[in-house]
Amino acid sequence: MITDQVPALTVVAVLVAALGTVAVGAYGGRGSRSTSDFLVASRSIGPGWNAAAIAGEYLSAASFLGVAGLVAKYGADALWFPIGFTAGYLSLLLFVAAPLRRSGAYTVPDFAEFRLASTRARKAAMVVVIGICILYLVPQLQGAGLTLNILLHIPPWVGATATGLLVIVNVVGAGMRSVTFAQAIQYWLKLTAVAIPALVLATVFLNNPSDLGEPLPPRVEHATTVTVDTPVEVTVADPSGVRVTGVMDHAEVRDAPITAGTHLMARNTVIELAAGAATPVVSNAPQTGADWARSGGGLGGGHPLYQVLSLIIATFLGAMGLPHVLVRFYTNPDGRAARRTALTVIAALSVFYLFPTILGVLARAWVPQVLAIGTADAAILLLPSAATGGVLAIALSALIAAGAMAAFLATSSGLLVSVAGVMSTDLMPPGVRSFRICALIGGAIPIAIALSAGSLELSKSVGLVFAVSASTLCPLLVLGIWWRGLTAAGAIAGLAVGAVASAVAVGVSVVGVITGDGWLAVLAGYPAAVTVPLAFATMISVSLATRSRIPAGNAGVFARMHVPERLGLGVERTP
Repeated sequence: MITDQVPALTVVAVLVAALGTVAVGAYGGRGSRSTSDFLVASRSIGPGWNAAAIAGEYLSAASFLGVAGLVAKYGADALWFPIGFTAGYLSLLLFVAAPLRRSGAYTVPDFAEFRLASTRARKAAMVVVIGICILYLVPQLQGAGLTLNILLHIPPWVGATATGLLVIVNVVGAGMRSVTFAQAIQYWLKLTAVAIPALVLATVFLNNPSDLGEPLPPRVEHATTVTVDTPVEVTVADPSGVRVTGVMDHAEVRDAPITAGTHLMARNTVIELAAGAATPVVSNAPQTGADWARSGGGLGGGHPLYQVLSLIIATFLGAMGLPHVLVRFYTNPDGRAARRTALTVIAALSVFYLFPTILGVLARAWVPQVLAIGTADAAILLLPSAATGGVLAIALSALIAAGAMAAFLATSSGLLVSVAGVMSTDLMPPGVRSFRICALIGGAIPIAIALSAGSLELSKSVGLVFAVSASTLCPLLVLGIWWRGLTAAGAIAGLAVGAVASAVAVGVSVVGVITGDGWLAVLAGYPAAVTVPLAFATMISVSLATRSRIPAGNAGVFARMHVPERLGLGVERTP
């Protein structure tokens, strides 16, 4: 992290993005009164507006900050993150969007009960939905804390708490109708906030090109101070001008010189680099520019081919099970509109992800200090001041700050709507009052976890959440929509196995109890290649063993999901 004075324009940008979200949400949610308004905006959102809202909430902190950081550190293989985040909507378009909308459900647990005629299946799905939403909310709040700490120099816990409270206010105000209006506008704000800096900085780079950090280690042009955000092992090739304060190699040091070789840095350790000093580089990152540009090296650690394969499975299938994404398709008027929405989202995401990729490449050249810390999420925030100066740097930083704030608020709002919707319809008497109470509870829990839990890189954190989603709700939806043989017992067993296996991997990764490059560490960091087939196999095998319990009205249920609405078989369910 770099300490300097906070430009007033950056403060204004953050406040405008934050308070503007609340104001726009209040305007868009005016007139919301019914439970249907709060849960699914009375199913009145058209494809274009809904697609912008989906893109707005889907492009989270992981997309806005994390993708650029991972590209800067790991190079070509990190491109599987934006590719997977986008391609997941192709799977959703082909297999889920229209049938799910035709089911008439309000939530994923509601769909489970509709399809399986089982309140137990509904409760199991409810637990999974709440768990996924909370897991996804935590990195959003932590990312907000990191960003506001870098931009405004306020403690991370203040930023995380303030962002969480703003989200609660926005959701409690008018639910889905309010959030939809705000998120649609936030997509365009985020696209502008990432596209303009990318194009401006790319122009600056092309006028004075460099070798993108080749050969490593790169050197900083000015005296720089960085703080290690998570325990990390770094390789030091040239120790000249590098001093450390904190815990290095399990020993407390203060303003100590460093030696060439590999060193373990504890969290909050400060590395000071003199002007012209060579930057220490995270040991598991590519050590040369050629390695960085070449695919096949993975994302740090051992077994790179497995890492990439597991990441592809998690991102391609995980989007199908994200509750805050699925609930959006309930707001479409019909199945045809849901398909058009998904197709439009693919186009919107494809355009957006071009720009974080460009910024990640540029960060390799201009902010090499991010290669020395455990997380590279700050890369995009540091780029303007590193590449330019004066008014231009301040303006670009302010624009990025506004976009980052919009990213945290948009995604967090969508997740909280999903939590509140599920809790209010499954745990309390349905109604607006229940929704608001559940939004307060559902918002407070992730704030507390974000303040106490350890953190990973944003995209890796979200990648783990995608693995949980792909291992639980994805099998439930795919088999529930396309296989008549799924039973309630099979669904519950698959949800339990997938949830436990993937949740254990998340816990192990966050706590960091397994280190090194062995299979256990890689399986914990990238579990989807194991947990997704395991969940599908469990659902199928248990369903086959309990085939006598297939619901009697199965044929009618499938007709409602797959027959076009114009034939008149659809019946809207009520909350």
